[in-house]
Amino acid sequence: MTSPETPVPFSEPPWLMGFPSPYYNESHRKWQKSCRAFIQEHLHQHAMEWENDGDVPAHVFDTFSKHNMLIPNLPAPLPVAVLKGLGIHELLGGLRIEDYDHIHFSIYINEMKAAGLGGPPSSLSTGMAYGIPPLITYGSKELQDRFLPDLFTGKKRICIAITEPDAGSDVANIATTAEKTSDGRYYIVNGTKKWITNGVWSHYSTMAVRTGGPGAKGLSLLVVPLLDYPGVSMRRMKTTGSSASGTTFIELDDVKVPVENLIGQEGQGMKMITTNFNHERLAIAIGVTRVARVALSAAFAYVLRREAFGQPLMEQPVVRNRLARAGAELESLSAWVEQFVYQLAHMKKEVADVELGGLISLAKAKAGLVLDECARCAVLLFGGNGFTKTGQGELVEKIYREIPAARIPGGSEDVMFDLAIRQLVKNYRAKTKALNANAAKL
Repeated sequence: MTSPETPVPFSEPPWLMGFPSPYYNESHRKWQKSCRAFIQEHLHQHAMEWENDGDVPAHVFDTFSKHNMLIPNLPAPLPVAVLKGLGIHELLGGLRIEDYDHIHFSIYINEMKAAGLGGPPSSLSTGMAYGIPPLITYGSKELQDRFLPDLFTGKKRICIAITEPDAGSDVANIATTAEKTSDGRYYIVNGTKKWITNGVWSHYSTMAVRTGGPGAKGLSLLVVPLLDYPGVSMRRMKTTGSSASGTTFIELDDVKVPVENLIGQEGQGMKMITTNFNHERLAIAIGVTRVARVALSAAFAYVLRREAFGQPLMEQPVVRNRLARAGAELESLSAWVEQFVYQLAHMKKEVADVELGGLISLAKAKAGLVLDECARCAVLLFGGNGFTKTGQGELVEKIYREIPAARIPGGSEDVMFDLAIRQLVKNYRAKTKALNANAAKL
């Protein structure tokens, strides 16, 4: 009988290393075990091969869909009524969908990223995670009834299409237009979308379009058909990392979309996009923190066994110093992100969106910096193996190429830092104004 291995330091969050935590109950622990077993079997054991190939076989998406293992990408709470209407009452391991919370979500994202590779899990998750939530929150019942059943059961796929060649973090500058026909029955969509994850496989996109004048007030969200649809052309893009995620360039030439595909109301797109970003940025922060763990723990394990100058590298003070600096950043970030997850699980959504939106943007930006620190540490400690695409350093070399995907998508780093402070100032001024108004009444 094989004895269990001692976990390498930094390889797991503290609650999975045997330390006490106030955040996790028995339901969370059972869910973690179920997720790890399933994801290891159906994704992680082949993740490196698929990332090298640049593609994840279609049957993997089908397997995850069949077992309802893409639904956990949605923000908590889940749309219980819709899911039960489709006969979906439980997730893996008997977790009732009404019991699913932000902590279950965090556990799921952690396990999906536990191989340290961004491409394979992103190829499965991104559409469900970011393309569907606006439909759930703002879509009409007719729109939900028309699209959600096939999307939840994996019969069809969707992506989120916001970014354009000249409008990334500057969402208000989106140029793709959606103009109504003279009879008012259709929107005619023209423009381009770039860096759209999962686009090449998606039947639909939740797309940001300009239905009005310049600036944020002219933006709307529209469900735009993609695959094999007249006027739509798509091609894969090669990126530094996450090769298997299906990054796509989309061109739209007089694409005819029914007006019933409008999500919410015209001119409300910016509000919907901003709210959706909170979920996306939290997911990025959680996932990037996990990838940083993979990189640093791989380096830790390597220097324990690698010998130089007649002793293991771990005996070198400079090596321990590098590990310590990166480890301190990692564990600080991990605790901060865990705190956000707990707060979201115990706050009303409308309050959390205001109070935590800026801070989550800050955490997302910080996560990219911490991954940079941990991945850089790993590559340097692996030495020559660290910049070799095969062999002992293959994983950390790939993680190092994932850094731009952590620091740019979902809102580039400098924009996130600025947004965080502006939001904090806005909240401070609003609270001060309300406090002064209340004092004046006394």
